[in-house]
Amino acid sequence: MFAESCVERLQAGVRGEVLQRGNPQYEDASRVYNAMIDRHPHMILRCADGADVITAVRHAREHDLVVAVRGGGHNGAGLGVCDDALVIDLSRLKSVRVDPAQRTVRVEGGCTWGDVDHVTHAFGLATPSGIVSTTGVGGLTLGGGIGHLTRKYGLTIDNLLEADVMLADSRLVSCSSAQNADLFWALRGGGGNFGIVTSFLFRLHPVETVIAGPTLWPIEQAPQAMRWYRDFIPSAPDDLNGFFTFLIVPPAAPFPEHLHLKNLCGVLWCYVGSAEQADTIFKPVQDFGPPLLHAVGPMSYPALQSAFDGLYPPGLQWYWRADFINQLGDDAIALHAKFGSAIPTPHSTMHLYPIDGAAHRVGKHETAFSYRDANWAEVIVGVDPDPRNVERIIGWTKSYWDALHPHSAGGAYVNFLMDEGQERIKATYRDNYLRLSEIKRHFDPTNFFRVNQNIRPAR
Repeated sequence: MFAESCVERLQAGVRGEVLQRGNPQYEDASRVYNAMIDRHPHMILRCADGADVITAVRHAREHDLVVAVRGGGHNGAGLGVCDDALVIDLSRLKSVRVDPAQRTVRVEGGCTWGDVDHVTHAFGLATPSGIVSTTGVGGLTLGGGIGHLTRKYGLTIDNLLEADVMLADSRLVSCSSAQNADLFWALRGGGGNFGIVTSFLFRLHPVETVIAGPTLWPIEQAPQAMRWYRDFIPSAPDDLNGFFTFLIVPPAAPFPEHLHLKNLCGVLWCYVGSAEQADTIFKPVQDFGPPLLHAVGPMSYPALQSAFDGLYPPGLQWYWRADFINQLGDDAIALHAKFGSAIPTPHSTMHLYPIDGAAHRVGKHETAFSYRDANWAEVIVGVDPDPRNVERIIGWTKSYWDALHPHSAGGAYVNFLMDEGQERIKATYRDNYLRLSEIKRHFDPTNFFRVNQNIRPAR
């Protein structure tokens, strides 16, 4: 344990709570979304405000402490917590403020996307995010941000206008395209390597009611369905987003009882265009198959964003593998069908997210997110509530990924990486890695922020 004076000194300088082992709240505060992660920090500071973040960084530097930064705690690799470290927990920094005239929203670093959607929806506005509302704003944004609005409005980082960042030397700086432009470039895809973002400013778009829901086909039709999807989605208007999935149907609405717990394939759609055009847009979808289920209809954007929340609560065992995909060839489709028809547990799945449309109209060197030429971001996840099934879900995920990786573009969406080593991180950033490492050297030369998918400072 740390010397009591070290803990007392930190507590005396902050308004938030400092938790240690033995505190009744410690165990809960040290848990993250992925229950496969079991780590025990020395201290957890639940920051009450931005001043607490400053104090925490200074304290960590003075006492040579390893620091982990927790926003939503959703990261698959569990990077919001670390053994024997000081966890700087931002989860109580929850302010969300919309400027309807400018169509922007300022969001504090502890918010989840559900917090943001709740406020922006009141104005009929939204910004691109992910697909689960309990995901933290900070982690998703700093890795890029792929979700339902990607084809129409780009990645989350393409809508980031400004950020306030606590640096390793405990200076708070603002960055945008007009100030600290190198830092702003690095934040947009470079993960948590450069500092603690206490505030984000996002561009908003008119999104209120969407036409959304799943279309499902028999698993025996998976090769044909995937080939149809491969050809359909790139030619579809940017207003339509849909990710392909293999799944075991949850025993809940909107799925009819006769499909419950069946292994199927399908697409989850989100259409943000004119409601009058929706029937025309979805006609090719309904004509293919025909589908076992086409449960597509109007819903609020927050309802779509929270649709997976009940299915994937905190506390499940998760194992991830991912890749970017340029072309979805027939050989790869055959492998997808093989593994997609052998899903090991009801929560396990594969998602293939389209990242074309507006995301393609940003150059690969305009932000740290390098794979602007990729057409899909693939993620394979083994998931189950029972720790006794961990080896089973890891085995399926690794075998699936090993088979498909030779058909990939090489790197992966950084938010989907587990602990996969430096070469995998370099492959994810390609020729942007060198610039990132130089910016890291400038803003964090000692690698103070290293509990992340780490970009090492250039020498």
